Amino acid sequence: MAIPQSFIQELLSRVDVVDIVGKYVQLKKGGANFMGLCPFHGEKSPSFSVSPTKQFFHCFGCGKNGNAIGFLMEHAGMTFIEAVKDLAQQTGMQVPEEQQSPEDRARAAAAKAKQDSLSDVLEKAGEAYRDQLKITPHAIDYLKGRGLSGQIAKRFGLGYAPEGWRSLASIFPKYDDPLLAESGLVIVNEEDDKRYDRFRDRIMFPIRNIKGECIGFGGRVIGSGTPKYLNSPETPVFHKGRELYGLYEAREALHSAGYVLVTEGYMDVVALAQLGFANAVATLGTACTPEHVQKLFRFTDSVVFSFDGDSAGRRAARKALDGALPYATDVRSIKFLFLPDEHDPDSYVREFGQDAFAEQIKQAMPLSRFLIEAASAECDLQTAEGRARLSSQARPLWQLLPEGALKQQLLSELAQLIQLETAGLEKLWGQQAASDQRFAPAARSAATAAPQSANAAFSQAASAGHEDYPNFEPHYGEPPAWSGTNTFAPPNGNSNWKNKNPNWMPGSKLGSGKYKREQPPVYTGPRTVPASRADHAARLLLGNMALWETLAGEDHAMLCALPAPHGPLFAWLESQFHEQGALGWSTLREHMQGQAFADDATRWMAQDKLHAVAGSEEATPPDPQEARQELRRLLTLLMIDRLKQLETEALTQASTGQDPDAQQRWRSLHERRKTLTAAAAAFQETP
Repeated sequence: MAIPQSFIQELLSRVDVVDIVGKYVQLKKGGANFMGLCPFHGEKSPSFSVSPTKQFFHCFGCGKNGNAIGFLMEHAGMTFIEAVKDLAQQTGMQVPEEQQSPEDRARAAAAKAKQDSLSDVLEKAGEAYRDQLKITPHAIDYLKGRGLSGQIAKRFGLGYAPEGWRSLASIFPKYDDPLLAESGLVIVNEEDDKRYDRFRDRIMFPIRNIKGECIGFGGRVIGSGTPKYLNSPETPVFHKGRELYGLYEAREALHSAGYVLVTEGYMDVVALAQLGFANAVATLGTACTPEHVQKLFRFTDSVVFSFDGDSAGRRAARKALDGALPYATDVRSIKFLFLPDEHDPDSYVREFGQDAFAEQIKQAMPLSRFLIEAASAECDLQTAEGRARLSSQARPLWQLLPEGALKQQLLSELAQLIQLETAGLEKLWGQQAASDQRFAPAARSAATAAPQSANAAFSQAASAGHEDYPNFEPHYGEPPAWSGTNTFAPPNGNSNWKNKNPNWMPGSKLGSGKYKREQPPVYTGPRTVPASRADHAARLLLGNMALWETLAGEDHAMLCALPAPHGPLFAWLESQFHEQGALGWSTLREHMQGQAFADDATRWMAQDKLHAVAGSEEATPPDPQEARQELRRLLTLLMIDRLKQLETEALTQASTGQDPDAQQRWRSLHERRKTLTAAAAAFQETP
């Protein structure tokens, strides 16, 4: 949502930056200012100053500075919108929401109330689990056996869920409260409505968001039960694809260490913190997503992924590579650490010590090398076929990279391996990308559609929800091809055909010949490239940037993972939104100058108006409500296409026996796609 600048100024005038910073940093009065140890880098002598008169903080050591909003964004990892809302809540101010209808505001208020209620329930359960740990000897013995101290257990809020099926009934008198099921604490049997605790006889790891609020739990079984690790399900406050375990606890360590270590489990995080590596975080039973990577880069410019050296670890690293590539700018460092098969980070540090593990981190594989290794899989570079396969496998990875020196250097290295000139490889990949788009199923549907006038086709496509013409866009500005010159001449220019009257049409007795053409269409400017669903989504978000606030994490990940130019544009747009809030198109256009996607974005915005020429006039933002609905429809269709691809991959893996879980994954993907297809059909039927 767009927040007026006047509100931001009023908000900053009501908050005291000393109070805001003082919640995170111990400050002492030093003359006119307050001084403390900088939270953004390690230091022993205070060089961090907070000015109550200027309402500004500044570190003379690392140079970090800003106001209260900037501090929350830098230190707490909040987005601009989150920081403004957090400060507004502290001061009792209401953030303006002019672009929302009363119904939307009511729904947002209800959702916020539900989230607060769920957080309260989870916090209460977490307190009960911690109390239970204190009186359960075998749980304490287990943690001691893993080398964990009481201090580290307290820091991470570890607890214990008893063996009983309904232990939480003693904590929550209303055991049938729907909030217990919605929070994931209680499982309800749909057949007989019986309820029981989800977590039983497990060490409990509370999962906190960046504000420190409990949003879910991870449970590690003590005995030999299954599953070994159990996480809370997806809830309104917990989304595995967005959250990272231990990030809240690791914030200060990230600044002092200068990098974040991403591991595979929450036990790794806690154990590493015990062993001197407090800058570790972990994904929550899911692959590393682009949203995970983007969140990490709010805190540091250096990420090290640590995985086991076995095949499962390599697969996890490969998925992390896909998520990291769109954010691998020239000023960031992304590495991959592969430990020996018999070790995880915890066991490696215990056997070889902190220094040895730190050296392993220094020697971790750079992203550039891992990209080449992944692209070279199963490629015999001694043969032309093997080098061609390398080209095919490297192209989608290389295209995910943002423009910069790293991307150009990788192009040169890959060209050498493929044995092509750099310019030749870039040209080849450009042709292949254009061919992929041209011959995609959606594009073929549009190409075989019955001819019709541009405006009529566009109207029909809009009313049909773009199902019949998913990639069709009217060619506003097609130059007149029907001129008096011979359009049937062969390439060499030689032709025995005589030029006819340009206005011939079948059966006509008029003109200089037997036939007379219809009048040529009016020339309205240069031809535009047919628009895809991704083009349309980009136009909606560029014209109404506040729509980012309405998207789920899955939507963000999908958009940012799209091939260039769309993926890099969406990643850049999201970063602008987090840093500056919702901006108008004219401001965005100025900020994106020099970006590789700038010309494409300008062209897409120009397509929004008949007769518009790229860059000639300001685009009018669409109606927010209509734009929101249209964007939701487009994202649903894009997700359906993505699920189809994943289904095909799962079936292939199931047929080859590569993955024993592939068949079940296919079923889940198929059911999800059926649900989304029904939703897409509902969009079409909605007037």
